Amino acid sequence: MFGINRREWKTNQGSEVTFRHHRYDDLVRMLYKVHNECPHITRVYSIGRSVKGRHLYVLEFSDYPGIHEPLEPEVKYVGNMHGNEVLGRELLLQLSEFLCEEFRNRNQRIVRLVEDTRIHIMPSMNPDGYEVAAAAQERDISGYLVGRNNANGVDLNRNFPDLNTYIYYNEKNGGPNHHLPLPDNWKSQVEPETQAVIQWIRSFNFVLSANLHGGAVVANYPYDKSLGHRVRGFRRTANTPTPDDKLFQKLAKIYSYAHGWMHQGWNCGDYFPDGITNGASWYSLSKGMQDFNYLHTNCFEITLELSCDKFPLQGELQREWLGNREALIQFLEQVHQGIKGMVRDENYNNLADAVISVGGINHDVTSGAHGDYFRLLLPGTYTVTATAPGFDPETVSVTVGPAEPKLVNFQLKRSTPQAAPKRRIPNSGHRGRVLPKKVQPRAARKKETMMKQPQRGPA
Repeated sequence: MFGINRREWKTNQGSEVTFRHHRYDDLVRMLYKVHNECPHITRVYSIGRSVKGRHLYVLEFSDYPGIHEPLEPEVKYVGNMHGNEVLGRELLLQLSEFLCEEFRNRNQRIVRLVEDTRIHIMPSMNPDGYEVAAAAQERDISGYLVGRNNANGVDLNRNFPDLNTYIYYNEKNGGPNHHLPLPDNWKSQVEPETQAVIQWIRSFNFVLSANLHGGAVVANYPYDKSLGHRVRGFRRTANTPTPDDKLFQKLAKIYSYAHGWMHQGWNCGDYFPDGITNGASWYSLSKGMQDFNYLHTNCFEITLELSCDKFPLQGELQREWLGNREALIQFLEQVHQGIKGMVRDENYNNLADAVISVGGINHDVTSGAHGDYFRLLLPGTYTVTATAPGFDPETVSVTVGPAEPKLVNFQLKRSTPQAAPKRRIPNSGHRGRVLPKKVQPRAARKKETMMKQPQRGPA
């Protein structure tokens, strides 16, 4: 359904968006310009404000903007998390104009993508840092880190709650393998931009995501934090794969090989085979956004390092767009793979927060508020189980192909409570009368206790 055809669209070099850097006011105008050009398939919304009060704007593409359509996956791009890494910001503005223009031209590849996918594009997560970096560029002030952090001087990609420590403990000792809970005081530990993003990704059932950075050219996949993050004060680099390691490698390679030169490996003085790397094997990073997505939500996120120069010259932007255009589209299309379906009860009521487990992969996902679920998988045959509190589990065998996702619905039956046996015991408090009392066998009590255990931590 989402085949690769680079020649299907016209040779669009971005005539509508001038290849230049966009300050905050320019960025806002550009988002609303795209919305005005394609009002029926776009929506501009803000997820919150930065330290300095700038909106964190998102441009949504969908045939029904503002509405989640059951069985239609949600995907996101986040750019400019580090304020001085600006190429992702410009590429996402260009991508927005491109999607609008190609949809208006009735390019069938883009029409299918917009009609079958809900796409969220955030050009800048750190608008305050960008303004500092842009001002330094105008004054010709050099500095590798100028504008990187937010207005409070905090690196936003080291600011998410650390869930890796808990998952590594659980993998060794047993415990939840998904949707790990946050500390009670998490809001006091993060910056306004981070809090806004966390609330955003908890509000939408995102399936796939990419986080656009600069300073290297490589597709980086989880985990970012190594299992032994620090050894005697030194950060330890060691390949630290997720249970979905092969899938993440495929997602990274999709971008790398569709990119103009990332797949060649030699870039910016570094060499990465196939243009991809496990994050922790490159360098260990704690409290990062891509690991947080995987461990706290249903979303699979990778980090795209897209340019050697963090703030490339304006004259280089067109070449960078042409080198990334196909990769940006192909990555969005990867959300349409694996399995998806509805989880309902016997009366066809949708069941939210049902757990979908895949045999052999120690990472579960859950159904969303509408009862639909999405599980990215490589081609193969899998044993899939759906469970929900108060219902009997249902297990099926599924063969996944390389094309569009397999539709696998579940209809769960309510668990039948075991009949409690009766026995008579003497009770002196009732003048020798024996009152009946329901007593459950120890095994039944144990089973009931286990059934009452929550299937996942609090949201």
